[in-house]
Amino acid sequence: MRVCVFGAGAIGGHLAARLATGGAEVSIVARGAHLAAIRHNGLRVHAPDTRMHVHPRATDDPATLGPQDAVLVTAKAPALPSVAAAIAPLLGPDTPVAFVMNGIPWWYFDRHGGALEGTRLPALDSGEAVRRAIGPARAVGGVVYSACTVVAPGVVEVGHNRNRLVLGEPDGTLSARIEAIAGPLRAGGLRVDVTDRVRDWVWSKLLLNLGSGPLAVLTGMAPQDIHTEPACTAAARAIYAEAAAIAEALGCTPHFDVETQLTHARAMTHKPSILQDLELGRPMEVESIFAAPLALARLAGVATPALDLLVAMAKLRARAAGLYAG
Repeated sequence: MRVCVFGAGAIGGHLAARLATGGAEVSIVARGAHLAAIRHNGLRVHAPDTRMHVHPRATDDPATLGPQDAVLVTAKAPALPSVAAAIAPLLGPDTPVAFVMNGIPWWYFDRHGGALEGTRLPALDSGEAVRRAIGPARAVGGVVYSACTVVAPGVVEVGHNRNRLVLGEPDGTLSARIEAIAGPLRAGGLRVDVTDRVRDWVWSKLLLNLGSGPLAVLTGMAPQDIHTEPACTAAARAIYAEAAAIAEALGCTPHFDVETQLTHARAMTHKPSILQDLELGRPMEVESIFAAPLALARLAGVATPALDLLVAMAKLRARAAGLYAG
């Protein structure tokens, strides 16, 4: 099976190594020093359960790779316009594209059913570039739980052994194309679950991102340090309650236990990716992780006073750093 991982940074690198270890013919689209190192020395992934050293075909030009059996987009949301502009050579007539990304996805109301079927979220797909280039029929939902960091060019470190990928069709079908993607990932040692309710899992991960992201951006700290202040824990509880209310108003049931998550957070030294982006001067996923849930709250008629305040301050911080223009 030919699989391309488009945007093979930390998460993408981890998934690419699992795919290659599991027997897939893997290529990656990456850039800069990370790409150069992978071309020269291969991709190394150090995880608690294994160490992988693989040699995927690596490029910054998808046109050199040709059509794939599947594509995993693991780039961050601000990079979607560039993905849309470059992905066409990877797409055969039936190539599915799994969007393994944080936040509300651009396809959220496609193949959704009900009164909101086809509702557009313009801020998540500027000019509908992704919709035109890829289209909702190809889209597969992906939610990943894996604390990964590029610790050196070509080297990814996985912070814990609770690694998991959830894949789902937006229309809830249990398709052969998802099982085909899941197969080599499972063979490579990754837990992969296939669901008929992928939006439940989008919200499950989003609760984690919302409960840690704004506070991390504002404090510059990892969750372990944030939760030394009881007021921050109280703020996280309020965020979790508001985000769960949005999800439930939209017909979703997040898989989320507040007390379990707070216990994990109090021991978590890994900085949320959106704080890593701030510190490294990279475009921040403010729109998909922070702003889009609030837009959906307004659509669903759910009050979100804690999120409104914390997201507004996080937006100001991101704008001041020149990493968010919304």
